[in-house]
Amino acid sequence: MSAPVKQHLIDPEICIRCHTCEMTCPIGAIEHDDNNVVVDADKCNHCMDCIPVCPTGSIDEWRVVNTPYSLDQQYGWMELPEQADISLGSSTDASAELVADQDPVAQLLEEAHRGAGGKTKAPVSASNPSINLYNLSSPIDASVQGNYRITSQDSDSDVRHIVLDLQGKPFPVLEGQSVGVLAPGLDSNGKAHLPRLYSISSPRDGERPGYHNVSLTVKREDKGICSNFLCDVNKGDTLKIIGPFGGTFLLPSDPDARLLMICTGTGAAPMRAFTMARERAIGNKPGGMVMFFGARTPESLPYFGPLKKIPATLLDQHLVFSRIPNERKAYVQDRMLEQQELIAEMLNDDNTHIYLCGLKAMEEGVEQAFTEICASIGTPWLDLRDTLRDEGRFHVETY
Repeated sequence: MSAPVKQHLIDPEICIRCHTCEMTCPIGAIEHDDNNVVVDADKCNHCMDCIPVCPTGSIDEWRVVNTPYSLDQQYGWMELPEQADISLGSSTDASAELVADQDPVAQLLEEAHRGAGGKTKAPVSASNPSINLYNLSSPIDASVQGNYRITSQDSDSDVRHIVLDLQGKPFPVLEGQSVGVLAPGLDSNGKAHLPRLYSISSPRDGERPGYHNVSLTVKREDKGICSNFLCDVNKGDTLKIIGPFGGTFLLPSDPDARLLMICTGTGAAPMRAFTMARERAIGNKPGGMVMFFGARTPESLPYFGPLKKIPATLLDQHLVFSRIPNERKAYVQDRMLEQQELIAEMLNDDNTHIYLCGLKAMEEGVEQAFTEICASIGTPWLDLRDTLRDEGRFHVETY
């Protein structure tokens, strides 16, 4: 029997197949097939370069094994295996009464369970998602129903609201899930472009209620192959998509669940889906939703016009801008601190769910704001965050 080793794995239930980790890995240890993204144990040197770039945390999984799981085993998984008992002579429980700093296997087990953020869970009341129904070898054709600019023409930020019709084919999606878009053409190596992931910005019953369509929120990126392709599509064009992906960043089905939503830029996409779904479910009743939404200017904030029409009783909005001439730069964490009494009250409510989506650079400031707010009420934020995550009430997708 070989000596136990710590193996790096990817959680297929949480992975949204954005392939960012694969593109980041400096030694080519991460690869994919039509269904899963996997780590080659023979190549992986635990450099950790892939950990911070993953938007969902699915990359931060480890198992202590006597024999590493093969690529074929990983490709066949729908979920990760549990940590198996590791034999240590007469003991059959590797974690039983072992001191981590004295026993090498116990040390491995401790490191494997440490993780950067812990296991992400879906809300207890969320509907069960369908995942990866259509993959790279069998994408679904979607017809473009509309392509609308949702930032001002005066803004240098070109963000589009794109509506896709699935042409009668089954494609069940939930608020908070993503789809992969396959841009046409080949890359510099003569291979098909990897899919690009976009959060669905419409409710499960369609952009138009009862119609079989979904919407995406897409920002045109300089030299972005897929974003430029999408931003230039015309009504009637056909494109290929895969998915849906994402099994944890989901809306609670409980209509009384309170939502604290923090986003920047196109991170507003799932928040739009949440808001529309809640509005359709409860009508004009109070929605229990609070949103902190950051952008450079009102002109560059996606959906700025439609947002102003949403009743404050449904959605308590805090729009924050960092580049308004002659005004102090403000970010979402600044407004959170200004509203710390509201946030503290929500954090003390066991029915509150937190969603963070947008640029990865926002995470540090938001974490610091939560730390300060929790300190004011005598609650350690890191402990509370772990509790929220364990209960399926803390969700992060950043990029």
